[in-house]
Amino acid sequence: MSTELETSYGGVVVRGDELLVITPAGKKVTGLPKGGMEAGETPEQVAAREVREETGVVANVIQPLGDVRYTYRRGGRRVRKTVHFFLCEYVEGSTADHDHEVDDARWIALNRAREELSYPGERALIDRLLSKMPSGR
Repeated sequence: MSTELETSYGGVVVRGDELLVITPAGKKVTGLPKGGMEAGETPEQVAAREVREETGVVANVIQPLGDVRYTYRRGGRRVRKTVHFFLCEYVEGSTADHDHEVDDARWIALNRAREELSYPGERALIDRLLSKMPSGR
């Protein structure tokens, strides 16, 4: 069986004590916004664009946060995916303005992310973020 490699970039948008999450169209999972690079983009630009498209929110990229790696199947092939996430800060916008790739974009309590995020790698990423925050959230 052949294995494909795939890379995406995503944003972990924090607003005070809240985290921005999505439910992708047709799925019953809660995750973080992410997507693929378009020609001429930097990783930071991809993360900001994907956040805007999938959540309706404009965010500034602050710094790299970490990577999430996982494997899934597509069309009988195994895909090894790496998502490079960036910590982002909310600037403006409404979650009602998300695109067609997402059924729902919403803010959740940052300290509830462990219970609400569906994917183990994304939960671990938020755990690392919380452990670095000075307020001890």
